[in-house]
Amino acid sequence: MTLPTVTVRSLLAVGALVLSLTALTALTALCPAQYALLAQPIPVAERVAVTEWRLPATSPPFAAILFVPATWLPVATLKAVVVVGNVLLLALLVRLSWRFAARRPDTATTPVPVSVLVAVGLWLEPVFRTVLHGEISLALACLVLWDLTRPDHALGKGFAVGIAAGVELTPALFIAYLLVTGRSGDVRAGLTALASLIGTMLLGALVLPRSSLDFWTLRVFETSRPGEAWRADNQSLQGLFARALHTPEPGVGWAVACVVITFAGLWLARRAVVRAGHGTWGVPAIALTALLVSPVSWSHHWVWCVPLLAVLLAEGRWRTAAVVALVFSARTFLLVPHEDGAELQLPWWQQVLAAPYTLLALAVLAALAYAAHHRRITDRRLAAVRPLPLPQLPASNSSASTMR
Repeated sequence: MTLPTVTVRSLLAVGALVLSLTALTALTALCPAQYALLAQPIPVAERVAVTEWRLPATSPPFAAILFVPATWLPVATLKAVVVVGNVLLLALLVRLSWRFAARRPDTATTPVPVSVLVAVGLWLEPVFRTVLHGEISLALACLVLWDLTRPDHALGKGFAVGIAAGVELTPALFIAYLLVTGRSGDVRAGLTALASLIGTMLLGALVLPRSSLDFWTLRVFETSRPGEAWRADNQSLQGLFARALHTPEPGVGWAVACVVITFAGLWLARRAVVRAGHGTWGVPAIALTALLVSPVSWSHHWVWCVPLLAVLLAEGRWRTAAVVALVFSARTFLLVPHEDGAELQLPWWQQVLAAPYTLLALAVLAALAYAAHHRRITDRRLAAVRPLPLPQLPASNSSASTMR
């Protein structure tokens, strides 16, 4: 190892340490205030809120079963476990993202040390908020991406995707993605994921029959139940439409846009797989599509920015990656007014600040659509100028003439 290499790695390690300590200091300062704000008191308030559907969440009853062990730990211990666990999950997501982006199942290293990427990743707003609030977004992203990066012949591939969809509905679009790619391995994984999702529903119905019936027949169709869609930290299409139209109920326009975006995202993802033989851009396209069409996509749901950045870096698109990282770090939606429904009265220039992730996702899908259209035109032109094969000439009689 040469001296410059040692120096660069040492500087990166020091930078990672500084970034990590700064991020953890911010978390240490913000966590007590956050919990003090929400805990009034926690045991009673959350129990009432959950039973009366007052929390801004979209999780099926199966998720409640999974989180029962969390009640076995003291609150202070649980906080520490969640923070440390989410940081470790970020490291895992970085490794999975690079392995996926590099299209090499055996890839375990990144061009930059994982510690540096984790330190930088902590400053991405979706990741920071996930750690701060103790959310499960990183866990779900790891679950889905781990499953998708497994070989086609891996036992039970798709099972983890179904589990993730059973915990939170947004990843369910990955099941449709696996089914429409047309590749036999993906279709098998999609069917496995669908069976896994149905299994979570049946388990929830077995353990919590009344809650399951209520959720799957009523609550799942209440698009306004997860929370106030017009809030700036909702980065879904519904949030964009609600704020832009200055109404808490965006109506049929939002629904039509969701249908169009869903089919467009699935088509782009399928084309990426069929064209390239892998889902390097298909998976980010589906992740962004799912976040756009979900009724509510709180900012911490957008941890899929980590795989997106990995794909950009793997393709050498450093400038684009820098812009994407800036968008997910700037926290512009926190700059707009929030008091007393002020988001419904934003002027046009603040609409851009209030919807950074939404607009970025739409821009990425538009870029993928343009690239697909450009490749189609290029293929047609190449086919048009390709020289025709020469006519087959009859066999020569020269050898026979020589013999005579």
